[in-house]
This record gives sequence, structure tokens and C-alpha cells, in this order.
Amino acid sequence: MADNYLERKYEEYLERKAAAEKARRAEWKKRMDAYRRRLAEANDEKIAADEDKDGKS
Repeated sequence: MADNYLERKYEEYLERKAAAEKARRAEWKKRMDAYRRRLAEANDEKIAADEDKDGKS
């Protein structure tokens, strides 16, 4: 009986641990996607500014 209790508690712990890890990875991916999007936007703005500067000369 004690073994079943401990096994069940350990399995619940592993499930919680896996869920937390999945949530952590999803949050990291979300932040990384936002960062990449900001980098792309900044790069696009820089290219546009360079083209404007070259066109006015």
C-alpha cells in the first residue's frame, strides 16, 4: 500500500515537472519569436533609412 502511494506521488510529481518544463519552453519560444520579430523590424527600418539616405544624395 505504501509503495502504491509513493509511486503515485512520484508519478504526479513527474507530471507536474513535465508540465512546468513544457510551459517554460513555450514561454521561451514566445519570447524568442518576439525578439526575432523586433530584430527583423529594426533591420527593415535600417535598410529603409539607408535607401532614403542614398536616394537623397
